[in-house]
Amino acid sequence: MNIFLIIIFTVLTTCDFPRAKASIKPLARANDALLFKDDVDFSFIDGMTKSDSIIFVQNVINDWATNQLLIDGAIQNLNNKTQLDFEQLIQQYKRDLYSSAYLEVLVGNNLDSLVSSQELQEVYLLNKELFTLKEDLLKLRYININTSLSNLNEVKQMFKRFNSDDRSKLDSMSIQFNSFYLRDTTWIKKEDVISKIKPLEQGFNKVLLKKSNFIELKDSLGLYLIQIKEVLQRGKTAPVEYVSPTLKQIVINNRKLKLIRKLKSDIVNDAIKNKKFETYK
Repeated sequence: MNIFLIIIFTVLTTCDFPRAKASIKPLARANDALLFKDDVDFSFIDGMTKSDSIIFVQNVINDWATNQLLIDGAIQNLNNKTQLDFEQLIQQYKRDLYSSAYLEVLVGNNLDSLVSSQELQEVYLLNKELFTLKEDLLKLRYININTSLSNLNEVKQMFKRFNSDDRSKLDSMSIQFNSFYLRDTTWIKKEDVISKIKPLEQGFNKVLLKKSNFIELKDSLGLYLIQIKEVLQRGKTAPVEYVSPTLKQIVINNRKLKLIRKLKSDIVNDAIKNKKFETYK
């Protein structure tokens, strides 16, 4: 397999040198193959010291020579059948590269990447058993404030009540907080919460799994106010909004597969229509 990869690399990168190079002094020779300066990308040596540049160029030359000598050795020592098999594989690899690249361009120009909530819901219901939670999820909000804050009691009251006015006021006051998270409609991992609220690392994290739980914790950074809104423990089915990125990718991948099949069919039918493809009995 290593020999095969070397053959592919060499055939695709070093064959068919322009004959005009015959008058240019090469950097190196390995048997009948020549390596010229414009065959090497020297942009990597920008900013290198002179000694490092020399080492880099020498390594490039040595790698090229090693590959060339290996391919020459393979041609001399592998039997004709093996070489023919490799040549067929190389041609197939080239065809696959071209066709795959062309299909990617066609798909990119024709694929609709907009996914409706209804499509997400349909895929979710069909694959619900695949979305079992492997971690605890929470919907919560928290703020970390200094206990010396002059309006501490007012902040507590707004945080607990948390109506639309409270939410707006707390957001505008957030510059006074050491840290905060007020998006309590979004599911987040319990581990992410613990990493943000340091006292939870000291064994208090079990309180996170109690729904509708209000928590006050203190440490050297100040007072943490935490309101647990919803809890989903591992083993439960993940909510659709939490796995929506995965659902969207499933929808797009399915569309892509259907589009590829359609494009292939259209290409063949168009070729038949325009007399560019026909079969013979």
